[in-house]
Amino acid sequence: MIWKDMPPLSALRAFDAYATSGSVQRAADALNVSHPAISQQIRNLETHLNVSLLDRAGRQAQLTDEGRALADVLSVSFANIGAEVKKLTTRDEERPLLVSTTPSFAANWLVPRLADFRAQYPKINVVIDANPSLAEFGHDGPDVALRFGSGDWSGVDATLLVKTQQVAVAAPSFICDDCPTTPADLANFPLLQEVGTSESSLWLKRHGVSDAGKGGMTVLPGNLTIDAARRGQGITVTAQIWVEDDLKNGQLVKLFEDEGDFGYFMVTRAGVHRASLKLFMKWLRAQT
Repeated sequence: MIWKDMPPLSALRAFDAYATSGSVQRAADALNVSHPAISQQIRNLETHLNVSLLDRAGRQAQLTDEGRALADVLSVSFANIGAEVKKLTTRDEERPLLVSTTPSFAANWLVPRLADFRAQYPKINVVIDANPSLAEFGHDGPDVALRFGSGDWSGVDATLLVKTQQVAVAAPSFICDDCPTTPADLANFPLLQEVGTSESSLWLKRHGVSDAGKGGMTVLPGNLTIDAARRGQGITVTAQIWVEDDLKNGQLVKLFEDEGDFGYFMVTRAGVHRASLKLFMKWLRAQT
């Protein structure tokens, strides 16, 4: 294909719209341009090709033989392009929206609000992958990940959704005379740990607790760790927003907390997002 020899696409579109509709006005309406713009584009196309595409001798211009031949080719070509564009743009919309997050965030924040999203967008199917393991973005991967951190991840777009600190908490009945005085001391105490790599395991690593579990460890689904802490079964690390009421009413006691800017972020791959993801992210932002 020698592209420099090709006429402008706008001129070909204008001529196809005219040939299909049989009227300059209808062609102008179809392309949302003015009546004179269609006529000018067709004349520009004739000049580029050095061929008369319309016979303007009568009251109503008629396609010449050359015009009819070009119109037939354009009709098929634009129809094929339109069909392929529709296939590309609707393929992903038929796929459910896959949201990756941790069990704690899913149980404490996302799932209680999902009914509102379903009410607003009943035609968008959503799959919540409450798995602490990180997944790669891609056609078979998540559309968006809701993850805890500082948002400084490379190669992705991250937007803060909920700002919160991580805290180490325990029930008052668990507090004793030799309770931990530094985060590193937590290794010597019974810990309640969420399954897999999670907010709490990353917190322990960040605070130098490399040998967690010497004092015993119970591994639970994320939504059960706080309940176990309330029952005095050990120390757990969790987002402060999940235990604010417990701290206020004295059911849990704060032992340590993070310093710095942390929170849950909407994480997506850089680039263009499909329509359902845009709506979901807009909805998420409206929840905060």
